[in-house]
Amino acid sequence: MAGMDVTYEGTRREIATDKGVLRYHEAGQGPPLLLLHGSGIGVSGWRNYRENLGVFAEHFHCYILEFPGFGVSDPVGGHPVATAASSVIRFMDALGIESAAMIGNSMGGVVGVNVAIRHPDRVSGLVTIGGVGPNIFSQHPSEGTRLLQEFADGPSRDKLVRWLECMVYDRDLVTEERIEERWQAANDPESRKTLAAMYGSAAFAAQQQAMAASGAPPYWSMLDKVRCPTLLTWGRDDRQCPPDMPLLPMRLIPQAELHIFPNCGHWVMIEAKQAFERVTLDFLLR
Repeated sequence: MAGMDVTYEGTRREIATDKGVLRYHEAGQGPPLLLLHGSGIGVSGWRNYRENLGVFAEHFHCYILEFPGFGVSDPVGGHPVATAASSVIRFMDALGIESAAMIGNSMGGVVGVNVAIRHPDRVSGLVTIGGVGPNIFSQHPSEGTRLLQEFADGPSRDKLVRWLECMVYDRDLVTEERIEERWQAANDPESRKTLAAMYGSAAFAAQQQAMAASGAPPYWSMLDKVRCPTLLTWGRDDRQCPPDMPLLPMRLIPQAELHIFPNCGHWVMIEAKQAFERVTLDFLLR
């Protein structure tokens, strides 16, 4: 799947909301499709989906949303996952999008699930890439999360490389260009602040204690409220979100199906690019 040509400058947009400017990339015509990025070191929506945008834009009006706090859109207060979910609704309201299909990578999948639980009329279909569900058989935190904690507690280029190599099955994907791009982005103050808030040892421990003290149910215990058709995609060799995690969402989400890609790590949309695009388009175009 070759896809249409897209460039960073040619697709970049921004829109003002009541809580600051949201920046995004836009391409294609057709039904709306929101692409929601994950967390991690030097992450952005563009870096997650730039290689897939051209293919999806042949069938959909695509929007790659940059979440607040990751160095692109204006930051807002609060936990990054919660502010990301609220930014999706702000973004859709600002552009007059009543309902859309969504693709969410890792944290972006959790964001999409939370939007589908709380605003079921806004999500027509959902594709997740890792991330969703609890660790059942695997250790928690995972190997990838522990590497993120190490970087958040004391950033270094070597720690970045170790985490990047943990994201993929094929280490040849961890090129010097990709390392340098992520390292430069990770030095953005807002990006580093968000990473520390999500994965720093102190913040991570405080979050676990707060959740236990609140008595509030975890989001994955409410997955039966996700009413839209949902495709869970996973890399069999994912060391950030091990492949036991989708077992529970596969059973709880009423219209869920699961596709696992072999010889593939956490970045399914990059490492299994063509297969992921084919399976996702088949699902979304039914």
